[in-house]
Amino acid sequence: MNAIVVEELGGPEVLQWKHVPDPNPEAGQLVVAIEAAGVNFMDTYQRTGLYKVDLPFILGSEGAGEVVAVGDGVTAFKPGDRVGWCDQRGSYGDYIAIKEARAVPVPDALASELAAASLLQGATAHYLVNDTFPLRSGQRCLIHAAAGGVGRLLVQMAKQTGAEVIATAGGPDKVALAKSAGADHVIDYKAVDFVEGVEELVGKNQIDVVYDGVGKATFEQGLTLLKPRGMMVNYGSASGPPDPFPPLRLSALGSLFLTRPGLGHYVATPEELRRRAAAVFGLITTGDLDVRVGLRLPIKEAADAHRKLEARETTGKVLLVP
Repeated sequence: MNAIVVEELGGPEVLQWKHVPDPNPEAGQLVVAIEAAGVNFMDTYQRTGLYKVDLPFILGSEGAGEVVAVGDGVTAFKPGDRVGWCDQRGSYGDYIAIKEARAVPVPDALASELAAASLLQGATAHYLVNDTFPLRSGQRCLIHAAAGGVGRLLVQMAKQTGAEVIATAGGPDKVALAKSAGADHVIDYKAVDFVEGVEELVGKNQIDVVYDGVGKATFEQGLTLLKPRGMMVNYGSASGPPDPFPPLRLSALGSLFLTRPGLGHYVATPEELRRRAAAVFGLITTGDLDVRVGLRLPIKEAADAHRKLEARETTGKVLLVP
């Protein structure tokens, strides 16, 4: 088989399309023929070394495809079944061996590409809205990067709670995408300062929660928009990690809450993973969640996908396909 292998840390140029041994299923594992792999910022963090992974490794943690072989003890799946996953590294390739406990069934009504495009980012949006800060009707949230993969799903799920959604996006095309997801207000951060834009809309310190997947470029300003005892949810670092700051600042700004959640802690058990996946897939199949694939490239062109993602040139989901 062929796969994208990382042998040294660095920019997209370190991604190598190489021949590697075919995987064989160990006990409790499935071997899956990959039909689509999701590209996520986490992949770029692993490539650069921000997230530590032992070298060498095959990149990619999310995908969907058809089971071709099962190991001893596997009971939930058989060859021919379609499955998805969001935390099994090695997805940028022809085949992958994954743990049975970390696989989720893909419904017959859902294409494998849509499953791969929605699982990691959909599960992230789901836990952010339902668990990290459970949004309620009448509350007000700010969602950054609302035209991106997580952001656009997050806007839709936030609106389903009855909350008022203020979103940011860069440029007219991305603003239109955020509006199409149902945001009540969208601020073009390339045209106006987003803090001034939010305060003009709702006044000072009127945001219950900020969902921030951008990090360094937006974090400090976002804190100033929160209500007393509001919450900053920094779930990603697309522009780099936020600068360190003293915890006392949270008190000075209104006894704020700050959390830096990760998906792994919200899908820690097979039951929780499958429950969250079923919720996301169910919303898609009923038409209540619109998943947009903004870029589709062959797996061997993963470096180009990373360049475009890091340059914030993409909207919706970035997929790699055989």
